[in-house]
Amino acid sequence: MYGPTEDAERTAFRMAEKKYKLYYDNTRKKKQPRPVDLSDVTDFKSISEAYHRNAELPSGIFPIHCDLHTPIFCLESHPGFYFIPGALPVEEQCRWIKESLTSFPQPPNRTNHNAIYGPLQDLFAAAKDNKVLIQEEQYCGTNNSEVEIIENDINVPTWNFFDQSGALSKGVTCKSVLASVLLRKLRWSTLGLQFDWSKRSYNISLPHNKIPDALCLLAERMAAPTLPLGEVFQAEAAIVNYFGLGDTLGGHLDDMEKDWSKPIVSMSLGCKGIFLIGGKSREVPPLAMFVRSGDVILMAGQARECFHGVPRIFTDKENAEISSLELLFSDEEDSALLEYIKTSRININIRQVF
Repeated sequence: MYGPTEDAERTAFRMAEKKYKLYYDNTRKKKQPRPVDLSDVTDFKSISEAYHRNAELPSGIFPIHCDLHTPIFCLESHPGFYFIPGALPVEEQCRWIKESLTSFPQPPNRTNHNAIYGPLQDLFAAAKDNKVLIQEEQYCGTNNSEVEIIENDINVPTWNFFDQSGALSKGVTCKSVLASVLLRKLRWSTLGLQFDWSKRSYNISLPHNKIPDALCLLAERMAAPTLPLGEVFQAEAAIVNYFGLGDTLGGHLDDMEKDWSKPIVSMSLGCKGIFLIGGKSREVPPLAMFVRSGDVILMAGQARECFHGVPRIFTDKENAEISSLELLFSDEEDSALLEYIKTSRININIRQVF
């Protein structure tokens, strides 16, 4: 994505991004997050509760009924946009959080780390075990049995995960980076057909694994209300976004798929965030809404032509709203997953490419 130009800094969409973005006020004691006015942020959780009480809904928002266990809400101002609050039970949320960290970044799926380090095998496990990634050509004097060799991309130096204490005991001074740092810098991974970010197109020649059947079926079920009777959503590619404290996703369009009548199925996991949906130009003031763990957004038809982005996630205990996840990730085996998701948001965007 290209950075905003000077003119883009003054668009309505950019102004909304700045309004909700995390900024800090420096005090004598420590940095404090700058207060932000959230009064204009649409809250579909509250709207769903009002719906179940048969209370009046906000103007411009209406429900549609389907086979899902929860109502789907639409926006009069954005045809083709659907919001499904609490679409995923908490057990299913935990499943896809785990898959997003342990399975989805696995080669041949590509991540933002490929360009520098090549494909990294078992990144989450390496971070959990406090391993270090070391550049192989600078590596010396170690036992190969202690090293996990990684197959690499062409013209990219080979890097290996190495036990941290072992590297220190042998006096290794190679170029290295902690696996835990790489995990925190993980920004995206791609499933199914691989997206070539440099060419902004799908490269069907790149090796890839099929999207897991369970995720395909879930996306098919979620997408059904947006499609004519008899049509079925085919999950062919997915991009998984990883957000940490202060991370954002700038306003953009998802316009590389052939048929825009087919929705993008967007699943939110982890900490609460703010999602912006605007218009066909950045000059259109966007609507802000909360997205919580388990919410699903569908964007099809005209909504596919609208700029959208994520200017903020909330990682503080009061606003993150992940208490249900904390209860299910209570086992010692899941402690690393819980530590990650306490301060992170994961977004799985599933697409039909052709």
